[in-house]
Amino acid sequence: MGRQTACITHRAVPQRLKGRCRSPQRGGSSLQGSSQGSAVRLSAHGLSPKGEVHWNLGWENLHSIAVERGEARLTAHDVLLVTTGERTGRSPNDRFIVDEPGLADKVWWGKVNKSTDSKTFDHLLGMVRTHLDSADQLFVKDAFCGADPNYRMPVRLVTEKAWHAAFMHNMFIRAESDELEAHDPEFTILHAPDLKAIPSRDGTHSDAFVVLALDRGLVIVGGMHYAGEIKKAIFTIMNHILPLKGLLPMHCSANTDDENSALFFGLSGTGKTTLSADPRRALVGDDEHGWSDDGVFNFEGGCYAKLIDLSEEDEPAIYATTHIPGSILENVVLNADGTPDFANASLTQNTRGSYPIEFIENRTPDSMAGHPKDVVFLTCDAFGVLPPLSRLTPEQAAYHFISGYTAKVAGTEVGINEPQATFSTCFGAPFMPRHPGVYADLLSAKIKRHDAKCWLINTGWSGGVYGVGDRISLKYTRAMITSILDGELEGVDYTKHLVFGLQMPTTCPNVPSEILSPRNTWADKDAYDDKANELADAFNANFAQFSDNANAEILDAAPKATVRN
Repeated sequence: MGRQTACITHRAVPQRLKGRCRSPQRGGSSLQGSSQGSAVRLSAHGLSPKGEVHWNLGWENLHSIAVERGEARLTAHDVLLVTTGERTGRSPNDRFIVDEPGLADKVWWGKVNKSTDSKTFDHLLGMVRTHLDSADQLFVKDAFCGADPNYRMPVRLVTEKAWHAAFMHNMFIRAESDELEAHDPEFTILHAPDLKAIPSRDGTHSDAFVVLALDRGLVIVGGMHYAGEIKKAIFTIMNHILPLKGLLPMHCSANTDDENSALFFGLSGTGKTTLSADPRRALVGDDEHGWSDDGVFNFEGGCYAKLIDLSEEDEPAIYATTHIPGSILENVVLNADGTPDFANASLTQNTRGSYPIEFIENRTPDSMAGHPKDVVFLTCDAFGVLPPLSRLTPEQAAYHFISGYTAKVAGTEVGINEPQATFSTCFGAPFMPRHPGVYADLLSAKIKRHDAKCWLINTGWSGGVYGVGDRISLKYTRAMITSILDGELEGVDYTKHLVFGLQMPTTCPNVPSEILSPRNTWADKDAYDDKANELADAFNANFAQFSDNANAEILDAAPKATVRN
């Protein structure tokens, strides 16, 4: 349903949200069980709540309660505004998977997938249950992860905050009333944002924690209000389970022209959400998808877009959602008149908007599409070395997919204050529990089977490193994407990047030719060569951990540092 159907209410008191309009979102029922009945139903999760329990409230009631309880306020457009305190992005050092027999046997343990033991989990689980049992109100939200009915997973959130339940309502596949009655979650998140851990006592890294117990069907969250950890925990589980069924889970956005779909892989800040919002193509989803034998399907029922420097001119579809009741703005600062100041980064660079996918008018009705014709890897290169547009061979595609080079953008993680070069396998290592080779093999097989073309787009810097050069214009990046999807790069000439071996088009419609070869944009060509060699060395050092499992063709796709005379 489009944004014109949203009910715009008056701006007097919080109660205006109650009963004023029907939810514009699928499955927006306002069912509420009694405390006694709810306690019985929650006993399956080891909970015996003393307070009131709200089951599957619609967004209007959840927003109203959040305002009444002081969890949130409303903007001039009656959109819910929340702040998350110290943590305004993911906390990767506080995230663990329980190392116990079963599904965890196939986890690729390391710096990303950190383990904790059963004893520590049981201790933290007891703390979370005690905390939730003592809450004056609990909010339960049932939904699904995965738009394809053949592969969707029923999930549940139990939280002490109304606004987090509203986030769950926005971000996952909303259940119909008859589905709610029979809902049996495969995974449940017990969410206690006000509960602080003591690391020396509780075995955590800090006062916050996210712990996944794969075979118990449980996730516990404590000490953090940032909502993104809710959806990323469930996505991590899907990314672990789907390969067992021969499906490729992907950290990517997707859109389609009804005949051909396109995938956009990339980490936060690379343009994944922005570039998939195309007025000429229907959005499938903006963050996580599965690729089955039938095509691609969205994991989500909503979008979680970065809002920093958002403008109506550059991103009209996303901008429109920030004016629709039902949306949630996270860590956005308001002007004196109650309107959002999207240029204000005083709380964080990682300002976010959560909204149901129905708020995007140009979308697929079922969040599904056919097999991709084009696969685009997005990177935000802080070195200013990579071309803004490159065509990849299948071997180069495998190499860059496994490498997952980009820059962490300020605010997306705790402690990141400026872009930093990083390598994140599969362009989503924090959410991929298995060995990268599992996902790379699945991608390669599907690209080959469906004859998809692969591209590398640099949305980062040109003309110099971060702080010296300029970020590549969004207008030009959009033109490059359009040319890819319209097949306009088929007959043009290409030149080869001397270090990375990438095929760079010499012309692209509506893009200045001089920016297509990055070396040309640097005033100091020797400085560019040095930086290109430096980045090549970083690529090769990172890929050394995967070289034993890569074939000769993929290894040959690695960059080769040159020697300047």
